[in-house]
Order: sequence, then structure tokens, then C-alpha cells
Amino acid sequence: MAKSRNKRGFTLMELMAVVIIIGILAAIVVPNYVRHVETAKINTTKAQIKDIETALGLFKMDSGRYPTAAEGLMGLVQKPGDFSGSWPKDGYLPKVPKDGWSRDFVYLCPGAKGSYDIISYGADGKEGGEDENADIAN
Repeated sequence: MAKSRNKRGFTLMELMAVVIIIGILAAIVVPNYVRHVETAKINTTKAQIKDIETALGLFKMDSGRYPTAAEGLMGLVQKPGDFSGSWPKDGYLPKVPKDGWSRDFVYLCPGAKGSYDIISYGADGKEGGEDENADIAN
């Protein structure tokens, strides 16, 4: 009794075609995905800076000053020793925020451009740079 067997499988050419198609799709999709991730990190950083500016404004309204450079942004989370205003129950921020790359913001008071500066050094974490490596500041 001879059984007829239908042996079906993929030829080498079919497999190569599938691999090439997947490679082309990856070449198109991956750069777009990475660009959108970087854009999201930049937008997150800008939003964090605006939140910090709001908290700094409230701090100044209550105390008549901004946190010193020594107090840093932690002065918005924990009551500074010489704070002379009405301290909110949960502080001005629940915690010191990080930029989109999970790094600390640089806080300068007085700032080079105003009463204070809030700076993120971008993706590379170094001063200066272009595109996603550019500094983001208030």
C-alpha cells in the first residue's frame, strides 16, 4: 500500500522573498518609530519645564522668592528651612521631575536669561547639540 504524500513546503526563493520584504518594512518603520520616540521625549521635557515653571511661580507668590540654586528643585518638594509662606500639604511638586531621558534638570537661580533657568541637555546629556541632542530650556 503506497500512500501518496503531498510534501509541501517553502522554496528557498519564497523564503528569501519574505526575508527581503521584512527587511524593507523594517528599514521604513524603525527610523519612523525612533523619530517619534525622540519627539515624544522632547515634548515630555517641554511639558515638565512648564510644570516646574508653574510650581516656581506659586512658590514665589507664597514666599516672595524663588528657591535658591542650593535648594534647587528639591525646594519645590520639601519645605526649605527659611520658607516664610504657607507651605502646601503636598509641596509644590510631588517629586523632582526628570527630563524625557530620565536625567535631572539643571536649575540656576539667578539664571543667565532671567530670574531662573531650567535646562535639559537633550538626548546626549551634554551642553549644546542639534536636533534631539539640542538643549531644551525655559
